[in-house]
Amino acid sequence: MKKEPFVTLEQIQEITKTYPTPFHLYDEKGIRENAKALKEAFAWNKGYKEYFAVKATPNPFLINILREYGCGCDCSSMTELMLSHEIGVKGDDIMFSSNDTPAEEFAYAAKIGAIINLDDYTHIDFLEKTLGYIPETISCRFNPGGIFQISNDIMDNPGDAKYGMTEEQLFDAYRVLRQKGAKHFGIHAFLASNTVTNDYYPMLAKVLFELAVRLKKETGADIRFINLSGGVGIPYRPEQEPNDIRAIGEGVRKVYEEVMVPAGMGDVAIYTELGRFMMGPYGCLVTKAIHEKHTYKEYIGVDACAVNLMRPAMYGAYHHITVLGKENEPCDHVYDVTGSLCENNDKFAIDRPLPKVDMGDYLVIHDTGAHGFAMGYNYNGKLKSAEILLKEDGSAKLIRRAETPKDYFATFDCFDIIKNLV
Repeated sequence: MKKEPFVTLEQIQEITKTYPTPFHLYDEKGIRENAKALKEAFAWNKGYKEYFAVKATPNPFLINILREYGCGCDCSSMTELMLSHEIGVKGDDIMFSSNDTPAEEFAYAAKIGAIINLDDYTHIDFLEKTLGYIPETISCRFNPGGIFQISNDIMDNPGDAKYGMTEEQLFDAYRVLRQKGAKHFGIHAFLASNTVTNDYYPMLAKVLFELAVRLKKETGADIRFINLSGGVGIPYRPEQEPNDIRAIGEGVRKVYEEVMVPAGMGDVAIYTELGRFMMGPYGCLVTKAIHEKHTYKEYIGVDACAVNLMRPAMYGAYHHITVLGKENEPCDHVYDVTGSLCENNDKFAIDRPLPKVDMGDYLVIHDTGAHGFAMGYNYNGKLKSAEILLKEDGSAKLIRRAETPKDYFATFDCFDIIKNLV
């Protein structure tokens, strides 16, 4: 699959007249088309809802686009809960899936009516002591342990993950929660990250559907929803084929009819908590080449750094790069594309074949729409960039301004740094 940017050189030249690089740019048209396709893929399930993983792209402008297609919010922290609630997401349109959770976050989630998804068996007593009661609707997170495989490919290792309960703990949790007043239940599981296969969700669904049938039979729990969580990924590399969400939805439907319907559970809602799939391909980091260095390797220095996109530095993640205006030129130069942090891993690409890069060229770093801006930080006193929405009509809208030195120094209350800033 050839990776092509959703923005042209001419558009970037126009945008940068107002907003200097680096910045994250989002494709409204692509986001809307993808949200519509997801909704259609699971339309067979009456109660289906996508709870967008706020941690992936915590921007209210973008979340509000997804809300137009019926999406709720999956939150994992106090501030994500606050953001979701303040933009108008209410009650059970919020799923609170956290771990190692502070008491005040459980209390706030309950206050705003969010569905609480318990990560651990010990959290039952912790939640009850915090709230003074157990909510009538509650979910529990399941971890089957071991290795999760599709065919001969190992997808992930749930046994090494810190999330979720064992099967034995899960059954005990449902019994105890019922005794403490819970009336309606959900099941949640996340077994693999960024899968690029149409088989992941149907396989996970089969595991959870069969588990749900046994849970209802053995504990008497009223299972209202099954949350497949995230894990449906995107093709970061050009040679990868993208997932077909309609094929995935159809695969889940078949398993649902094989397992759930015969068990008299054909009214159970399916939930998802997608982040990367919803936003990843529809965002890019736009940066400019500002230096070149010729030592033991060839380096291109850009005005972005790992502060703007830390995935390559953090775990060697691949992000495709397009040099705007040179899409059809041969990739006959090999570069390390670097940022300016005082860390040698601050590299967006290592030994990457690219067209000849000239100073002033704009580089588009693909697939940063999820876990891109959101994972930013301020090491070296670097400031986070702006976020811009490329609207369907081709215009650009600022949806988060770039940080300023005043923002960086704002928490130094005991100094007068801000007062002296220009």
